[in-house]
Amino acid sequence: MRKTKDTLAQGLLSNINNDAVISVIAEDDSSEYQLDGITELEVPILPLRNMVLFPNVILPITIGREKSLKLVQEAYDKKQFITAIAQKDGAVEDPSFEDMHRYGTLVQIVKILQLPDGNCTIIAQARSKVELIDVTTENPYLKGNVAIQEENFENISADQEKALESSLKDAAYHLLSLNRDIPQEASLALENIKGLEFLANFIATNITADVKEKVKILKIADGKTKIEKLLKLMNKEVNVLEIKNEIAGKTNVDIDQQQRDYYLRQQMKVLQGELGMEGPDQEIEELKARAVKKDWPDEVREHFFKELAKLQRSNPAAADFAVSMNYCEFMLDLPWNKLTEDSFDLKNAQKILDKDHQGLEKVKERILEYLAVLKLKNDIKGPILCLYGPPGVGKTSLGRSIAKALGREYNRISLGGLHDETEIRGHRKTYVGAMPGKIIQSIKKSGVSNPVFILDEIDKIGADFRGDPSSAFLEVLDPEQNSSFVDNYLEVEYDLSKVLFIATANSLDTIQPALRDRMEIIEITGYTFEEKEEIAKKHLIPKQRKEHGLKAKDFTLSPKGLKFLIENYTRESGVRGLERTVGSIVRKVAKSIALEEEYKKTIGPDEIVKFLGAPIFERETYQDNEYAGVVTGLAWTSVGGEILFIESSLNRGKGRLTLSGQLGDVMKESATTALSWLKANAEHYGIDYRIFENYDLHIHVPAGAVPKDGPSAGITMLTSMVSIFTQRKVKAKLAMTGEITLRGKVLPVGGIKEKLLAAKRAGIKEIIFSERNQRDVKDIPEKYTDGLTLHFVKDAKEVLEIALLKGKVGDPIKFHLPEEK
Repeated sequence: MRKTKDTLAQGLLSNINNDAVISVIAEDDSSEYQLDGITELEVPILPLRNMVLFPNVILPITIGREKSLKLVQEAYDKKQFITAIAQKDGAVEDPSFEDMHRYGTLVQIVKILQLPDGNCTIIAQARSKVELIDVTTENPYLKGNVAIQEENFENISADQEKALESSLKDAAYHLLSLNRDIPQEASLALENIKGLEFLANFIATNITADVKEKVKILKIADGKTKIEKLLKLMNKEVNVLEIKNEIAGKTNVDIDQQQRDYYLRQQMKVLQGELGMEGPDQEIEELKARAVKKDWPDEVREHFFKELAKLQRSNPAAADFAVSMNYCEFMLDLPWNKLTEDSFDLKNAQKILDKDHQGLEKVKERILEYLAVLKLKNDIKGPILCLYGPPGVGKTSLGRSIAKALGREYNRISLGGLHDETEIRGHRKTYVGAMPGKIIQSIKKSGVSNPVFILDEIDKIGADFRGDPSSAFLEVLDPEQNSSFVDNYLEVEYDLSKVLFIATANSLDTIQPALRDRMEIIEITGYTFEEKEEIAKKHLIPKQRKEHGLKAKDFTLSPKGLKFLIENYTRESGVRGLERTVGSIVRKVAKSIALEEEYKKTIGPDEIVKFLGAPIFERETYQDNEYAGVVTGLAWTSVGGEILFIESSLNRGKGRLTLSGQLGDVMKESATTALSWLKANAEHYGIDYRIFENYDLHIHVPAGAVPKDGPSAGITMLTSMVSIFTQRKVKAKLAMTGEITLRGKVLPVGGIKEKLLAAKRAGIKEIIFSERNQRDVKDIPEKYTDGLTLHFVKDAKEVLEIALLKGKVGDPIKFHLPEEK
């Protein structure tokens, strides 16, 4: 159906009141773009925000996006068609195929008008309805294939056409009379439009309706069905405008400035009555009914009813009304005296803790102690535990297991990077956007007053000009004070004493001393090699199998393969790295299954090397004792125990002491102390005093790139020195750890469990400890000490008596000493 340029110009009047634009259309006489016989073509795609074009209508469209500006300029210059399609979401800045509706219109750009702000307005003449098939390119702008869709208005009889045209115009005039925002020129445009198809498309383009509804109408091919759908949409719009005008009429009274608030309240009541909504009075009555049934302290009840009375006196239209309403609702939502009943089945609790976590005996014992006291007394203030240790050892997940064992609700607050104390204490409710602190919010979320609270990463709390959150925690984590904790938003005391707080930290140094004093520190040193094996078998491998869709029959790690994996590909305190490495192997297996490749279901060391490449780490193993001055020591690291070798050598010189191997100050002092003791007792071991003056001593600890420090190498260095000076052999498969004093006393050291397990892995058979380390060995299960001979000594002479053999090495040094004067 064709139309004259005069009719198209009139169609623009409802959208743009600009004589210049009309004259542009009247003057433009560009040649017709040819569409005859074309059913599918590739064209640029112009995404539209909140606008749908219908065939045979001219509309001005303002273009602002950079891609769209480039698109319309090139299309206009080349006299190309473009396709205008509405976006599903107008907020999307750079839409793709999925962000657009499937139906739009083929458009010819009649003119481009440049605007002062850099944007432009195009006069777009819609030609045919099209369906978007696909997008072929997205740069420098969208381009895609579209199929031209024909519309069928031929099956409408003359009488039907006349009736439908009359109905459309009547509904349009009704809309114009109800909506004062539409300019009166639109009525004139309607009078001059001839032809049912163009009338329907003109109204559909200009009606105020949802984009989705307009696209549904555009999609319809049958003319009669399309018009019936459009009439329904127009009638719906008429009903909405009539209701709006009716509400305005009900409240249309003579008012002045003093009556403004009354007018707003009346209008709100009418709206609520029409929609069946509850008014503020009814909401207040419901709050009062809930408060009567609420079990809470008397002073809190009194404070609440004062707030409620203040709320009743407030103007519902005032800003303070919503603040007070939210406050009262929050107070009612808090579980003031609601408690979870604790499970006192200690055996079941122990089973849960043992099942979920391997090792961590001290933590489990402390939780069972808490349960036992709670069972006997039935009332105990929640302890403040702080699980301190390296990352990945299960500190956070342990909290969930504790909540499960107690039968309590579980809550976790991440404190990493927290720097505003109002996050803990809340804001005063008079401030805009005020809210309670994280503690009270989490209490509300849990629904009970005695949850298990995990305060994660408490050592990473920040402090700046906004406040110091760690100081705010002093009240929260003090068992003597937290029974009367006051949140700034809440304004009344809340009892936190029944909450079981469990903090986690990687370092104690950054925790404020006063805060650290309020917590019971439980150190988790990390997992031993043997514990990692058990964790991998019971937890990590089954978890990774499940996450990657495998079954137990599809994949398993052999015992040798698992040991090889832990020793050579992970070096950490926790098990996160081990889990990632297991996951990498599982993915390789999953790939083989998916590709139907042959693979070995039981993974051993050879398969691990094939999957992961060459080993990343190497552990030290015991070497023979054929050389004088080489002694095996034991060291503690953050990733478990290790053995290390201390080597000594003598060279002719002037009695200088040289230390190498990147040693810390403590180890250097241990070497100096050991040498001083040896000089004082040289005669006892048959060492000529002239050796010290005429030979330089060099002590080296291999792996020089790794920093080493700590007070546990004193007796090892002394044994190395005596061995090199006397050329006596050191007992085979012997290791030692302990510090030495100038008097020769052997002092205790830490990390005994880790060091002992490291010695056993390295093939050591005998270990020398300080006598005062006997208490630490008693805490270690017997299965870890089987096959080891442990010596507990008091002084250096005992160490040397055990460690040094009477026989000398095969090629002893021949000392050349000057004659005595």
